[in-house]
Amino acid sequence: MQTKNRQCQKFPTIKIIKRQEMWTLTAQGWAIAIALIAYLIFFILTHVHSFLAVTSPIESAEVLVVEGWLPDYAIEKALTEFQNGSYRQIITTGGTLGKGSYLTGYKNFAEVSAATFVKLGLEEEKVVAVPTPFVVKDRSYASAAEFHRWLSSSNLQIESINLFSLDVHTRRSWLIFKKLLNPDIKVGVIAAKTQDYDPEKWWGSSAGVRTMIDEGIAYIYARFLDWKA
Repeated sequence: MQTKNRQCQKFPTIKIIKRQEMWTLTAQGWAIAIALIAYLIFFILTHVHSFLAVTSPIESAEVLVVEGWLPDYAIEKALTEFQNGSYRQIITTGGTLGKGSYLTGYKNFAEVSAATFVKLGLEEEKVVAVPTPFVVKDRSYASAAEFHRWLSSSNLQIESINLFSLDVHTRRSWLIFKKLLNPDIKVGVIAAKTQDYDPEKWWGSSAGVRTMIDEGIAYIYARFLDWKA
């Protein structure tokens, strides 16, 4: 009896593989998919720079806000914009200098840029420096927030500003300023052209690729996750 019981016991069958049906692309389908991917890559390469380096000024803006970290050639462009527009004043923003404060006598980018405008011929009473307190992160937001606080406590009554920034950093700065100032104050924006690489062929240089990747990721993060970043 025991022998018969042992013979009746069956061990479970272990299956390593199994056969199943699945959908896959045909040759024509793969060709269409590759063509669409190639077109998408081409579209990104040719349009992402102009999207990030946005220029959309308000013609009647009363104040030109200049990010103080901009290089000298961009400061010169900002002065030309001020002289050609209907602006009453330039406001410079910017945080603590990481190096050179002992030599220059200035502690922050806002003061350096304001002094540069004066050196280039702008009347002192037409430029105001609004320094940003030292922060470890979220420097763009900190500069915009400090400008907002200064504007709220000043006697400057304005309805619109133009923000002057550099290249592909412009879109993110515009987003932050609009979040802080709208709807009370309309915000336009102007992007100075970079001299670090050719914007039309940014993928042809390491500086262009690094800048595009950094600013692209930063904008996506600010736009969809945390706009204060």
